[in-house]
Amino acid sequence: MSENNTVIRSMHDLGLAAWFGGSLMGAVGLNGAAAGVDNPRERFEVATHGWARWAPVNAAAVGMHLIGATGMLIANRDRVSNQKGVGTSSLVKTALTAASVGLGGYAVKLNRDAAQSSGAPVEGATEPAPGTPSGAATTQRQLKAVQWALPALTGALVVVSALQGEQQKPSQQLAGKAKQLLNVANPLAK
Repeated sequence: MSENNTVIRSMHDLGLAAWFGGSLMGAVGLNGAAAGVDNPRERFEVATHGWARWAPVNAAAVGMHLIGATGMLIANRDRVSNQKGVGTSSLVKTALTAASVGLGGYAVKLNRDAAQSSGAPVEGATEPAPGTPSGAATTQRQLKAVQWALPALTGALVVVSALQGEQQKPSQQLAGKAKQLLNVANPLAK
């Protein structure tokens, strides 16, 4: 891969930005707006319709991020194996990504479950009302936890990505390049 990774880096960053921003806006804006609907029996429906409209965009963002992240990992494989700290940050980033994808899948399932309860009276998308059926209330409580966990995880991905950007500074790469040269010069030193 060439030294210029603008396309894959852009896919990584734009995908992650949309994933993080969409999940945070949904928790604050969409779910908050649904709670403001006058009829308590329409609040669930407004929220689930909004999330359903966002789902294809979110899926594209996640896919774009995953393609970009994979491309960056391939492009930086020598740094991952030779530069101190890069392998560890890559493992942390992979774990956070896997957890975020898994939690996003769980959110899709919960939103489908919530759609089954359309018409139930609720205080908001993630807040049951006294008359909310117990199954719908359980789904709402689970959605409440997920709606904050997902932006927390994707926000952590943004932080790890910033760390990895710092690890690309020439002063940070120097030790890794030296180790790589020593390994080439003396294959038994590995």
